[in-house]
Amino acid sequence: MSNHGGRQLDGALSAIRMLPRIVAAVGDQIEIHMDSGIRSGQDVLKALALGAHGTMIGRAFIYGLGAMGEEGVSKALEIIHKELDVTMALCGERNVHDLSRDNLLIPRGFLDQYDR
Repeated sequence: MSNHGGRQLDGALSAIRMLPRIVAAVGDQIEIHMDSGIRSGQDVLKALALGAHGTMIGRAFIYGLGAMGEEGVSKALEIIHKELDVTMALCGERNVHDLSRDNLLIPRGFLDQYDR
């Protein structure tokens, strides 16, 4: 899932905010991979805990490529992986498959319905 249009539309809901509703709508029918707003290992953890099966990155990849070429891409991926490992450890988790909403502090109203 992606929210590329979200940066052009004032008031569009973020991908992470819509993720739980999408997960609820499709159930186990398809895998959900999220690519919008993933900038760190903590972002990866949040998406997995809210039901994504995986995440993709864009900016970190491009920043690494621009800064150091192929080595920079590898370094960007390494940083995100290390951030995910540290964040999981701080949450008391060792396996991404054990992540759930219980690992998150979700603000009131974050999962509410929205008026049109």
